[in-house]
Amino acid sequence: MIKFLPFSEKLSSKFYDLNIVWLEQLFLLEPYDKYVLNNPQLAIIDKGGYVFFIEYNKEIVGTFALMPCDIRSFELMKMTVKESHRGKGIGNQIMIFVIKFCKKKKARSICLYSNTKLNNAIKLYKHHSFKEIPLPDDSPYDRADIKMIHHLS
Repeated sequence: MIKFLPFSEKLSSKFYDLNIVWLEQLFLLEPYDKYVLNNPQLAIIDKGGYVFFIEYNKEIVGTFALMPCDIRSFELMKMTVKESHRGKGIGNQIMIFVIKFCKKKKARSICLYSNTKLNNAIKLYKHHSFKEIPLPDDSPYDRADIKMIHHLS
């Protein structure tokens, strides 16, 4: 059974530690990533966003953030699960939690930026009714080659 824990200073370093692994493994770590990962309180929480951690058997094995895009939309970002815990359905549980949480917050939609190299992630998003939309010219990530959206209403 997993638990979703809200952001706390005590867990703040886990946000960096869990995300840096996949970012360095698969892509170039971008300046925006460094800023967000080193400053989740300032970069996300203080802007009305949320950071959550996933606890499994008393170990923090994953994390994700929701950043407000506008009054009624969130961007799902920095979602990751430790490699040793992938394939256990944790990503699916995260997506269910995210959708329910955003509905409670009366959001209209959830968007995300990703890269098509992340086959399993793209498959997960599509399974949860995320649809591809045009990638804007002003994407916050150089590595992003896909943008997806899930309409909640």
